[in-house]
Amino acid sequence: MVDISNILVTGGSVKEMEKIIKDTAIFGKKQWRFKSEEDVKEEDFYWADTYAAFAPTNNFTFGNIKWVHSTGAGVDKFLDRLDWKDDVLLTKTICSFGQRIGEYSLSYILKDCQYHDTFREHQSDKAWREDVPVPLAEKTAVIYGTGNIGQETAKILSFFGIKVYGVSLSGKQKEYFEKVYSTEDDNTEVLQKADYIISTMPLTEKTRKMFDNSFFEKLSDTGFINVGRGASVDSQALLDALDKGQLKFAVLDVFETEPLPETDPLWSHPKVNITPHISAVTTPEEGTKCFLGTLINIDEGRDLTNIVDVKRGY
Repeated sequence: MVDISNILVTGGSVKEMEKIIKDTAIFGKKQWRFKSEEDVKEEDFYWADTYAAFAPTNNFTFGNIKWVHSTGAGVDKFLDRLDWKDDVLLTKTICSFGQRIGEYSLSYILKDCQYHDTFREHQSDKAWREDVPVPLAEKTAVIYGTGNIGQETAKILSFFGIKVYGVSLSGKQKEYFEKVYSTEDDNTEVLQKADYIISTMPLTEKTRKMFDNSFFEKLSDTGFINVGRGASVDSQALLDALDKGQLKFAVLDVFETEPLPETDPLWSHPKVNITPHISAVTTPEEGTKCFLGTLINIDEGRDLTNIVDVKRGY
């Protein structure tokens, strides 16, 4: 494990993190620099052995850095932009993401099963039509990505009776899933049963544009929810799938370019629901708690549960 002394903290929540950290016992045991991204200088990277932020600054250099901690769950901003050094530890934030994403996904599934949009249309038409809602126990969801977030989402959905299957890069079996398949398998059979597809996938070379024409062709009248990474979806293929009826709706919280450009056709498609990357916002309190917990575990030589496998990308 690494020996930590000098810590550089930056990013959008740096002021909140500074306030929280200064009230902890560990503050006096380390040397700290809390800086806005534009104020970080190259010499800071040679002073620090630790860098904590949501993403690397534009002038990032490894310098004397031994440990990088992502204050978000995703690490693609680090791995895509940097030629990673083998001797630098990379960790990520793990907190209430799974609970929040599970609730986010469940809300759109309930909206579909309870015919919210249909009854709103009936109300506008002053039409008394008794469309009967569909019980969750009659629905099947396939979650792509069975890590902490995917597993917690599966726990929430299965609690309400939804039959949940998983697909992951490894295909390793996990609790709360009826079965977990590998991305290398032919998953046509389980996809054809899916009422909902939920992606919590990280962004790697294997997952980039994973959801393409060949994927959507296996679906029929399926709801698609992406809370993983925007670049995992071929946007044009998704729009085509909506127009062909392969997808009945799409809920998109993440995009390849954020904010989503005003000219993007996703904005205006009637079957697309857009949210601005809010399905699992990390509060400064949660992010700081995870960072400090990881720091303490490093100092005390404990095993870490949030280490990123740099070669796998997650």
